[in-house]
Amino acid sequence: MGNNKAKQNNTNSSNATTSVLEKDEIKNIQSDKSNNEDKSTKEETTEEVLDIESIEEIKDTETEKDIKIEEHSASEDLEYKLAEQTLTKKSHTYVIIIAILSILCVIAIIVFCTIFALLNMNNSTIIQGVSIKGINVSGLTKEEALSKVQSETDNILNTNLVLNHNEFETTLLPSQFDAHFDVESAVNTAYDLGRNGNILENNFSILFSKLHGNNIDINLSYNHDTLLNYSNDLSNKLPDCVVQPAHCVEGNELIITNGKTGVMIDSIKLINTIISKLNSFSNIDEPIDIPVYSVDPEEIDIEAIYNEIHSEPSDAYYTTDPLMVYPHKDGLDFAISLDEAKALLQEPKDEYVIQLEVIPANVHTSDIGLEAFPDSLADFSTTFSSSNYNRSTNIRLASEKIDGVVLMPGETFSYNSTVGKRTAEAGFKEAGVYVNGEVSTDYGGGICQVSSTLYNAVLLANLEIVERHNHYFQTGYVKPGTDATVSWGTLDFQFKNNRTYPIKLVCSGTGGKVYCEIRGLRQDPEYEVEITSSIIQTINYPTVYQKSSSPAGTVLQKGSNGCKSVAYRILKLNGEVISKTLLSKDTYNPHKKVVASN
Repeated sequence: MGNNKAKQNNTNSSNATTSVLEKDEIKNIQSDKSNNEDKSTKEETTEEVLDIESIEEIKDTETEKDIKIEEHSASEDLEYKLAEQTLTKKSHTYVIIIAILSILCVIAIIVFCTIFALLNMNNSTIIQGVSIKGINVSGLTKEEALSKVQSETDNILNTNLVLNHNEFETTLLPSQFDAHFDVESAVNTAYDLGRNGNILENNFSILFSKLHGNNIDINLSYNHDTLLNYSNDLSNKLPDCVVQPAHCVEGNELIITNGKTGVMIDSIKLINTIISKLNSFSNIDEPIDIPVYSVDPEEIDIEAIYNEIHSEPSDAYYTTDPLMVYPHKDGLDFAISLDEAKALLQEPKDEYVIQLEVIPANVHTSDIGLEAFPDSLADFSTTFSSSNYNRSTNIRLASEKIDGVVLMPGETFSYNSTVGKRTAEAGFKEAGVYVNGEVSTDYGGGICQVSSTLYNAVLLANLEIVERHNHYFQTGYVKPGTDATVSWGTLDFQFKNNRTYPIKLVCSGTGGKVYCEIRGLRQDPEYEVEITSSIIQTINYPTVYQKSSSPAGTVLQKGSNGCKSVAYRILKLNGEVISKTLLSKDTYNPHKKVVASN
């Protein structure tokens, strides 16, 4: 127990000690805490003071920076303004300098132009570097240039244009289609260069011409219709031209000939080629290939032929008050049916013959005496050698077929239809003809003299020409420009009775003379008719050498010159010229001379 008390006392004593210690520690801790808090507070206060000071310093620094920036900015503004003022002054200086230089340049140009213009003002010639169609006219007066260029164009227009198609050749003179170069206008244009503008324009023209040249074109005019007609006519003269179907009545037979495929001239291409060659002023002598295209003949229209042929007969008669002639008309009909005629044409033949049933009129027009045609309106005659039996026979037959034909007003006469196809069956003989530009023989040779004689009578009667063609070579029985060649199926001679009264043809071809007369009734006014023909150019014949058994130098064929001709019909009334009408411009080719060579 004593121990327990002792332990208890010790424990109490320890507890008391502990309590004291704890109290002291607590105080110390509180004191430390208090000190720490005070210290912390002081530190915080110090930091706050430091922060405030730092902020103030930063603010002061930033303020100083702002002041410096503002000072720097103000300095830059001042420098910029000073630079701007300097640049402005410099710009003004440059502008003034440029303006002065520009003014000086303008003054220099004006002075130069004025001096240049004054130097050229009194120049009466064409400026340097100018040409007309490649012809140099620089430094020439207007008159000199006109003469020089006119001479060149005249050479062009007087050159024969050679036209070729295979072995066929012909020539064409530009004057035949009224080709003309407007030289005067071209020369005026050349002369006006450097004169017809203001100072600057004139000086520019002068300088440009000197440096680069100035070539002036010449306007070419021509008669397009004449050239087109020439081309169409030439197309029918080509050896391989297309042949159209044709028909005629021979007694009681209708003879129909089939057409043949051939060529036709492309007239537009040919005309363009001709004009282009003239405009080129070069290679005029080079031949022109005639442009052609293949053409099939038209189909035979048997129904149209039947409608043309079929007719009822009517007798001829005339009245005296007023004087009028009413021609006869034989009735015609096919001796076979139309279907049989169509079947006949299905056979591939060159010629078809259809028998006709002729219903003759009781009174023929040729039976009416000349009392119904009291006036001789015109007549013409030519001569031929009656010693050539075949040729004389052909002339007689053709004349007999024409004799007595009556044309009512408005009717058209066709030589080929009237004379018919020239065959042995029709009584025609072989005689000399021109074939493809060469002398040959064929049935009907010589009948062109009848057509040419009739042509002249028709012209003198002032009748309207519908179709007419000139020969390839000159003929010996009429003047150039007054002939009329014919060829079955291609070339025809046609004219119209353009008078108010019927006309009757009187024709004979015997005793070495072909005579044609146009009879009718004179009308008011009745003009005096004069036909003039002249040769405007001679085409010399060429000489060719041909191998032959004859001695060298022997003339195998004589040559003859060709020519260019022009024909007019002049109408007069009481001796005064009323009109002068161009009939034709024709070309007749030379006949080559052939000489034997070894």
